[in-house]
Amino acid sequence: MVRSHEDRRTASAPPSAQRARRSLPDHPVRIALLDLLAEVGTVTSTQAAARLGHSSGLCSFHLRQLARHGLIEEVPHKGGRARPWRLRWDSGHQPDEAAPEQFDVLARGLEDESYQHWLAHRDRAPAEWQHDESFSAVVHLTPAETAELAASIRLLLAGYRERDQRPEERPAGTVAVAAVTRLFPLLTERPAP
Repeated sequence: MVRSHEDRRTASAPPSAQRARRSLPDHPVRIALLDLLAEVGTVTSTQAAARLGHSSGLCSFHLRQLARHGLIEEVPHKGGRARPWRLRWDSGHQPDEAAPEQFDVLARGLEDESYQHWLAHRDRAPAEWQHDESFSAVVHLTPAETAELAASIRLLLAGYRERDQRPEERPAGTVAVAAVTRLFPLLTERPAP
């Protein structure tokens, strides 16, 4: 998924997330829920179902499993049936300014796991889905051109992202497809001239 954060600094995921990720079964719904929580902050099972195109019951089950593994926690709320959830931190306080960067590191790892899962199980997909459109390229850009390319990719994906919130507008045969873009400078041992 393309993120809107322009300035990424390396950070490590909280210890609870690291432990839970190692023990968490590789499941696409759980990965999608974690990514959604990293994007929006808090979500109920009904909201997650609307965004991800699954049933509320399925999302509720997987949210509870993520909580059991220590990755998320229920947000304190005033009664009612709706149970909002958020990503969990060991420190016991609200996430600070570094939290989005730490969630991004976790999301990057989950994206990598999702792709490895796809590679290992692609033979289970219908024939028309047994290939992917993965590619990479090394291009020579200035910082301004890199930002411009990132903005172009976001704009290109924006029309498809609207289907997240409007499942009724998805064409027949639509499935969730990961669109991962990473633009970063390749660092060399020797300084650039």
